Amino acid sequence: MSKLIEDFISHNREEFDDLEPRADLWDNIAAELDAWDEHREQQPVKRVAKTFSLGFVLKVAASVIVVMGLGFALYLKTMKPAGNGIDYADINPTYAKQQMRLVSVIETQKNELKEIAKFDPQLYQEFNGEITRMQAIYKKLNAELATSPNQERVLRAMIRNLQIQTEVLNQQLSVIQQFNASKNQQNEKTI
Repeated sequence: MSKLIEDFISHNREEFDDLEPRADLWDNIAAELDAWDEHREQQPVKRVAKTFSLGFVLKVAASVIVVMGLGFALYLKTMKPAGNGIDYADINPTYAKQQMRLVSVIETQKNELKEIAKFDPQLYQEFNGEITRMQAIYKKLNAELATSPNQERVLRAMIRNLQIQTEVLNQQLSVIQQFNASKNQQNEKTI
C-alpha cells in the first residue's frame, strides 16, 4: 500500500509543488505557539505519578531474593562448626582452643615453607609430602569423630597429630635456616 502512495506522489510531484503556503502562515504558527506557552505557564504543573512496569518490579524482586539468598548462604557457611558438623567445644573446650591454635600455627608454618618452593622445588616437594601424609591421617580422624563413641579420645588424637605436624614443620624450617646460614657463610668466605 505504501508503495502505491509513493508512486502516486512521485508521478504527481509537479502538482504538489505548484501550491505555495500563505505568507503569514509561519507568523500564525509562531503566535499560536507563544500563546500556548503563556497558557501553559499559567496552569499549575501537575505531578505525574511514576508507574513501574511489572517486568521492572519482578526484576528488582528477583535481584533482592538472589542477594538475600547469597547472604543467607554466607551466614550459614560462617556459622558452620568445624569438621563434620561437630563443635569441638561441645566435646572439650580446652581441646577446641588448642586445636584452633595449632591449625593457625600450621598454616603460618606452611606458608613459610612455601617460600622455599621458589628456590628449591624438590626440597619443598619432599617436605610437603610428609605434611600431606599427616594431614590425611588428621582428616581420617576427623571423619571418625562423628561416629566415635569416645569423641574426646579421637579429639585428643587429632590434637596430637596437629602437634606432630607442628614439630615436623619446625624441624623442616630449622633445616632450611641452617642451610641458608651455611650458604651465607660460604658466600662471605668467597668474598
